[in-house]
Amino acid sequence: MQKRNFLAAGVAIIAATVGLVGFGRSGQAQNVSLEVLSGQDLVQRDDLLLVDIRRPEEWQETGVVEGALLVTYSGAQSFLDAVMPSLKDGQKIALICRSGNRTSRAAQQIGQIVETAVIDVQGGMLRVVGEGYQPVKASREMGCTVC
Repeated sequence: MQKRNFLAAGVAIIAATVGLVGFGRSGQAQNVSLEVLSGQDLVQRDDLLLVDIRRPEEWQETGVVEGALLVTYSGAQSFLDAVMPSLKDGQKIALICRSGNRTSRAAQQIGQIVETAVIDVQGGMLRVVGEGYQPVKASREMGCTVC
């Protein structure tokens, strides 16, 4: 009897572990990638809609990548409502923030909602500027409402 209970407990533990591992994988959006893109790549690639998800004071402090759409991220659906009208057929959504922390979370949330490829720009503006990119001043045309 003890052997049967032990065996049943072992099977239950294995099933629970497999279930948790499977659950963790299902939470990851399959259309999201982490990519190291240079400032030049971010400016020149027509297949990307670059969206800077930082706050206006951050845009003003450090500048932004030329041509970026400026939309502070506060939630996936409101973000997509603001971004989708600017997205052209065939474009991927590339997200950039200060260091990459916010974009990693935002990309996963957005990727759960859209089929479009979502790129998390690794290292954010700190890496891009650190590699020599010269940012431009944020403007109203880019989406900054206080610039």
